Amino acid sequence: MIRGALSLAGRLRVTLGYGVLLVAVTAILVALGPDVRDDVIAHASTNLHNLRRGHVGTLLGSAFVVDAGSIAIWLPGLLCLLAVAELVWGSARLLIAFVAGHVGATLLVAAGLVAAVRGGWASADIARATDVGMSYRATAVLGALTAAIPTRLRPPWMAWWLGVAVSSVAVAQDFTGVGHALALLLGMAVAARFGAGGRWTGWRVGLLSVGCWFGFLVLANTVPEMAVAVATGALAAAVAGLTAMALRHRSSATRTNEKVSRSMGFDDTPANHRVRQ
Repeated sequence: MIRGALSLAGRLRVTLGYGVLLVAVTAILVALGPDVRDDVIAHASTNLHNLRRGHVGTLLGSAFVVDAGSIAIWLPGLLCLLAVAELVWGSARLLIAFVAGHVGATLLVAAGLVAAVRGGWASADIARATDVGMSYRATAVLGALTAAIPTRLRPPWMAWWLGVAVSSVAVAQDFTGVGHALALLLGMAVAARFGAGGRWTGWRVGLLSVGCWFGFLVLANTVPEMAVAVATGALAAAVAGLTAMALRHRSSATRTNEKVSRSMGFDDTPANHRVRQ
């Protein structure tokens, strides 16, 4: 039993290590008081002010400073999401999705904000907005799980999450929602090159269920956002699922017709055409 627990811990070293660091940093900031905590959050934020001053270290440091309420509420969900991704993809590929999604989404959002400020569509005050936490990383990992989902379920899975993300952006109309959508897309894109994931077991499906609930709350964290997200995601998933099913049936019917034609001697493939001399 102990050996099994140690083996599992070894396979979840990124998940457990990140969880321990989050708890440690959060505990230290609470002990130091609200003033110090606010200063740390300001310096760790990946906002335009810090990035313009060359504080690229915030791209890493912001992952360990969280400003999202009580850690006891959201940490279990985050750990379940990271754990199932690490079990399916392995530690190295989890880190790739984790970092690529966060850094990519942060830089793309920053570029969009620069354009918005220069174009007069956003206030210059947004340059100092607080931007720390694990949400971009979490949504990137959620997106990365797409390639590990069984092929038949993949279209509705993708459509559901894209529908949820886009509807949340439409309702909230803030840069954080845009960052979540971008991180989700980047996670999907990165994982497309991961190859086949590990097999799904009961434990992994259980972790995925909790992780998906957590991911949904990250993308849609107000009642209006949730209501619109559920409706949009469900509609998108239904359309994608029915479309994929129709395409499979069409492909199956085509193959069946080809087999019947060949069996009746009507094989029209190029290999059976001969030029008579």
